[in-house]
This record gives sequence, structure tokens and C-alpha cells, in this order.
Amino acid sequence: MGGSDFMGSSSGAEGIAWQADHVAANNAPATSRVVRAQLALLDGTTEVGRTLRDWPKNNQAAVLEGAVPLRLAGGLHHLHLTGAEDALWPVYRGEVTDQAAVDALVAGVVARHDDALLGWFDSPPQTNEAGRSASFMAGLLWLSAHGIGPRFALNELGASAGINTMMERYYYDLGGVRAGPAASPMRIRPEWRGSPPPVAPVDIVSIKGCDQMPQNLADPASALRIKSYVWPENLDRIARMDAAIALAAECAPDVVQADAADWVEALLAEPQEDGIVRVIHHSIVWQYIPTPAQHRITHAIETAGASATAERPLV
Repeated sequence: MGGSDFMGSSSGAEGIAWQADHVAANNAPATSRVVRAQLALLDGTTEVGRTLRDWPKNNQAAVLEGAVPLRLAGGLHHLHLTGAEDALWPVYRGEVTDQAAVDALVAGVVARHDDALLGWFDSPPQTNEAGRSASFMAGLLWLSAHGIGPRFALNELGASAGINTMMERYYYDLGGVRAGPAASPMRIRPEWRGSPPPVAPVDIVSIKGCDQMPQNLADPASALRIKSYVWPENLDRIARMDAAIALAAECAPDVVQADAADWVEALLAEPQEDGIVRVIHHSIVWQYIPTPAQHRITHAIETAGASATAERPLV
């Protein structure tokens, strides 16, 4: 959500409408209707509606920066996934598409579960998508083919639930180039355009991450909450989430609660084994890291990079 797209507006209702349009443009029409139905809640007849109406600053920027409509959409999806409420299932399946009908269904669900849904406003959505690891694997293949590797120690910033810190257990088909264990339940097959990555050996010897609010994917309740933020139309992504939850149950990902700058500085102070490529990476968190912390991380990496060697590379 780019700030330039909405910073000029002043209405929280406009934020909800913008979010609904954005979700529709990303091929999730049912979720878009559920988000748009939140406009009808602004009459304040429920605690949820009053929370939406009275959100701090109550302008478009505040609503979108806080992902407020998606917080509530996650709570509504959670009610369906837990079996607590089935009224929205026809909407999620695309059987009910009339917006007025969706408005009425959402209003009814909120009225019946007002207290339970209030807790979903307490924190922003935690999205964690295994598909992003395709880009990481492609990068490792490229590095290995260019003589940097093939043994890698991966360190992810903003790892959330750690789904991408299990990427050594995933199977990849990257434009016809295959990597990872063939028997893995996680199948990563992104649409690939242009030349595929090179064929090269990749050995991920260790992988860990940090996050300010890590989620425990091995805990069923926490895993279901994360799954609730996946839009119901995204069946491929839901399948990947189920596969990640199953793999985490076998062996939980290594994610610690830490400030990213503190973690990177401590990491780079640790000894590095010869023949291991140390990698620091992230998928989407950089834009959320405060500027002073960004400067600390950049300085730490540049300082360590200045003393890196062919035997102990830093990526």
C-alpha cells in the first residue's frame, strides 16, 4: 500500500473503499465484497462498527496503514475456518455476489460475534507466504552457479511465522529448473517468464530468522490465525499454508523475537565458518523498519562486507 495512493484523503470510509478496490484488483472479489460491507457497519450499531468508525485519526491513511479492514476480514474468515459461523461461506464461494446481500450477511455475523471480532483489531495482519521462497532459491542457484556457494547459512529479517525459514524443505520448479526434496508436501511452482535460473547445487546448512512479533506456526491456534488472513479465494496459497503448518508440526522453524538491527549486529559479530556463504535477506519487511534501524543494518552489513573473503562470503 503506497502512501502516495491515499495520503490526500481524510475519510476512514474512503480507506475501506480503497482497500476493497485494491483487493478486487488482486483477484479476490469475494474478500473485496466482505471488505466493502464494512462501510455499512459505520452506523455504529455494534462495537465492531464503532471501532471502525472511531479508529484513531479516522482518515484514509490511518485506516490503510493499519490495514484495519483486513484485520476484520481476517476475523470474519477465522469464524468460518473454526466452524463458529457459516453465513459467509456462500460469499466466499462466489454464490452471493450482490453487495447489498453481502452487506446484510456481514452485518448479521458481526452482530452475532461482536465481542469475538473486537480482538482482531488489536494487531495488523500477519501474512507469511511460502511462494516468496522461490525468489530466494533462484538467488541461491544464481550465486552457486557464479562460484559463491554452494553451502549457505540463511538469516531472514522479519520472518513472521518462519514459513520462509523452512525453505530448505520445499520442492521448487522454477521455469523447469528443479531444486529441493522431491517428496516435499510443499510444491513451489511460480509462473516463470524469461530465462530460468541456472542449474547449480544448493546446500542450505542452516536457516533462521527474527521478528518483533514472531508467530508460532507449530501452535494450532496461532497457525489458524495466520491462515485466517489468507483470502479464501487464494486456494493455492491456502494449500501452501496447510503444507507449511504440517512441516512446522514436524520441526518448528527457528525464529526468535528480536529487533532486526540488534539481531543483524549480533549475527555479524559471530564467527563464520570457512566455505559457508552467510546470507542476510528479507521478503517484504524493509519498508516497515524505522529509518534509524535501516541505517544500523546497512552499516553493519557494509562493514562486514568490507572484510568478507572468498572463503567467508557475505550476501
